[in-house]
Amino acid sequence: MRVFLDANVLVAVLNKEYPVFSYAARILSLADKPAFTIYTSPVCLAIAYYFAEKKTSAKIAKAKISLLLEHIKVAGNDELGVQQTLINKKVLNFEDGLEYYAAIQNECKCIVTENLKDFHFSEIEVLNCESFALKYFAR
Repeated sequence: MRVFLDANVLVAVLNKEYPVFSYAARILSLADKPAFTIYTSPVCLAIAYYFAEKKTSAKIAKAKISLLLEHIKVAGNDELGVQQTLINKKVLNFEDGLEYYAAIQNECKCIVTENLKDFHFSEIEVLNCESFALKYFAR
């Protein structure tokens, strides 16, 4: 299963933000399981880096992002995704649209975010970390 992680999930892991960290870290651990492929976008990585740098330092934030990239894939944001974001009248936040279409272009079946309302327009499953863990770890 291909899963897309929103920036707020990455921030929770990089900055150990509880209570989300417990679930988000478990979700990231799925990257080492053959049944799951975990994606995020360059936009999400930039946001996660920004918040990690604010909490620690640029050097530590870069090291955290580098470690993260050893386990997850980067879903590209291309011109088609930008155009789809602009055309879709249901997309209210440009960044969320870019993330959504990056997930779609990489055939993700689910978006994991702590801001469910940001993806109200989604045609794929959108879950928060706790709901994802309860649904997919209970199997």
